[in-house]
Amino acid sequence: MTRTSLMLATAAALLAIGPLSAAPATVASTVQPSAMDAALIKIFHDSDEASLRRNPLNAIYRGDLRYADRLGDYVTDAYYAEERAAGEADLAALKKIDRNKLSATNQIAYNVFKWQTQLALKGLSPELLAITAVQPVDHFSGFHNSYPGFASGEGAAPFKTVADYENNLKRHRDYVVMIDRWIARFREGMKSGVVEPKLVVNNMIDQLNLQIAQGVEGSTFYGPVKSFPAAIPAADQSRLRAETTAAIRDGIVPALTRLRDFLKTEYLPVARDSVGLVGLKGGDKLYAYLIESNTTLPLKAEDVHQLGLNEVARITAEMDAIKQQVGFSGTLADFFVYLRDDPKFQPASAAWMRDEYFRIGKRVDARVREQFSLIPKSPLEIKAVESYREKTEAGGSYQQGTPDGSRPGTFYYNTYDLKSRTTPGMETLYLHEAVPGHHFQISLAQENEALPAFMRFGGNTAFVEGWALYAETLWKDLGMETDPYQRFGGLSDEMLRAMRLVVDTGIHAKGWSRDQALDYMLSHSNIGRADATAEVERYIAIPGQALAYKIGALTILKEKAAAQKALGSRFDPRAFHAQVLDTGALPMTVLEAKIDAWVKAAK
Repeated sequence: MTRTSLMLATAAALLAIGPLSAAPATVASTVQPSAMDAALIKIFHDSDEASLRRNPLNAIYRGDLRYADRLGDYVTDAYYAEERAAGEADLAALKKIDRNKLSATNQIAYNVFKWQTQLALKGLSPELLAITAVQPVDHFSGFHNSYPGFASGEGAAPFKTVADYENNLKRHRDYVVMIDRWIARFREGMKSGVVEPKLVVNNMIDQLNLQIAQGVEGSTFYGPVKSFPAAIPAADQSRLRAETTAAIRDGIVPALTRLRDFLKTEYLPVARDSVGLVGLKGGDKLYAYLIESNTTLPLKAEDVHQLGLNEVARITAEMDAIKQQVGFSGTLADFFVYLRDDPKFQPASAAWMRDEYFRIGKRVDARVREQFSLIPKSPLEIKAVESYREKTEAGGSYQQGTPDGSRPGTFYYNTYDLKSRTTPGMETLYLHEAVPGHHFQISLAQENEALPAFMRFGGNTAFVEGWALYAETLWKDLGMETDPYQRFGGLSDEMLRAMRLVVDTGIHAKGWSRDQALDYMLSHSNIGRADATAEVERYIAIPGQALAYKIGALTILKEKAAAQKALGSRFDPRAFHAQVLDTGALPMTVLEAKIDAWVKAAK
């Protein structure tokens, strides 16, 4: 995850969808582990243990509280050096393993571990760190935006014991130190000429203003001490409430104020007017790396751009067919305006939106076993995005739960500027973010104890987001989008992912402006202006990530089509989906090899 973009839980639960009855995840091979398998597993275990010490938040997300008294610091030279040394040591250990003597599943694990480690080392090269380290946070994936939810009492950080509360206070002290180190990193970038776009800086200033304005008792950080578990003695409650108040008043708010004032008075005047990496020194090399790291393929920006144009043209034709089906007489652009502006396509209220997502979830649950034999045991909750971050958040997102199901997975929907939200596409959004999209893929991986930790809890964007986009294509099999407007919404979401190929490369390789990118999206889809703005500014903040969706989905669809052709009537979608999902998030080349081998064996 770039710039420690941890997707942290935040708001109180509104609704919960009960878990489907669980079937255990399986792995691809039942061969007994050999001595070589055992040696490989030890490498994985040792590497993971060392990584958790360096990255304590990852441990907390798993429910591992051994390092819960610290945040770690992801921006120091020492941290980068430790990560680089660990990667080099892992590759050296891997060279001692004879891959041919491993089980089928461990051969896959070997390939994934090697690919991930090599890619991480490339990102830790001095050449790329000179660009990334001096831009430590942004408005989309910045830690300042996600940490409040993490520590809110409704997120991943536990608040069950006195020790949990004391660990939280220790993490707050680390957070203050981290904020000041961000400022130091930004100043390094000012000296080297590597700075954020003005647009990103202004968005961060707005975010910080909102947090500072909360004060102390209104702060998201104050949430855990508004009420305590009954097991915590009254004296400790009083002490912890006072110490939390002091931490917010004397530590966090002043640090956020220092960061806000620095960004506003020193950094903003020298920030870039351009929004793409093409306008940044060394940006072309960074973008090439980001394309590869996000798609898992060494693609050229120009080829990705052309693929996007081709997909936009194909989806446009399907949209036009639906326009004709519903009897709309105007142009497709007129139809976009109609869907975007007509009140009948706007949510009646935030409560209606919440209830509608709950109804959609029940309909999907009724059909999902027709397509899936593997069902996660983790339950799913539905929540609205919190007010302090809703303005710059996407229309929907997913927050993973814990492997044991004690903290459910969460589907977030966005009610900001409700009149700009449209109801067509709600079904598709649920398929993508919840079931059978992110919730299935992420939960099944982390619940599968037969996999090494880096495959249970790690992954790559092309697979994770590619799977979620692929899940949208199951609309007919799951009884969704029977209404032509909801089907149009599905095409609109697919169009969004196709436009991302055009717009992301347009911004970062071709020098498109923010307004040029925004105009392209509004003219080729019925996306609302608020959503389109958040999307474009997201691409500006985290280059390359948006490319992964379509590339990953197209790869899975290609493998499915090949399997259907080879197996004919013997093709079972449940078996295919199990093969795709039962070994975690794989790089595209590794996934292709696995499915090809499965088809060959099935024949």
